[in-house]
Amino acid sequence: MSRSDHLNSLDPLDLKILLELIKDPRVQIAELSESLGIARNTAQSRVKRLLRSGVLQAAGREVDLEKVGYDVVAFVTIEVTHRELDGVIGALRLIPQVLEVHEISGRGDLWCRVVATDTHNLQSALRSVLRTKGVIRTETVLALHTHIPYRTEPLIGRMAATPTRARQEHSNPVPGS
Repeated sequence: MSRSDHLNSLDPLDLKILLELIKDPRVQIAELSESLGIARNTAQSRVKRLLRSGVLQAAGREVDLEKVGYDVVAFVTIEVTHRELDGVIGALRLIPQVLEVHEISGRGDLWCRVVATDTHNLQSALRSVLRTKGVIRTETVLALHTHIPYRTEPLIGRMAATPTRARQEHSNPVPGS
């Protein structure tokens, strides 16, 4: 299914369901149907359809943003006037396409992951960033393909397979050893 097919197949109710699941991934179907004012069967069938289509990922009920039309991913390094750092972070929080912001060492002060529906949408988001008081300059790199998506399973699996004492010794090495 192409990007436009996914966009056309998602109606306002699907989007409301996704929003509720993002807010509370553990919400039960009965609670979901009650909060949206829809029949339980409707909620259940919509969630199943979103799972089947891949828009909604079963593990953790994560939304595949590419499948809902946000298939442009960019990594933006931002240089900031340090006395304006808190204000810049607050402004970035208001830009919907900004998914995450990290304060970094090295070149630049902040690193952001930004998504967009197309390059025009990305340009609009980047202009919003550049207009923010305290932003000196940005550098944007486009992601061409995701080879390893965000994951936690290998870390948790490793921790589960390692005895507690060995984990503690590994995470708190003795100085000088």
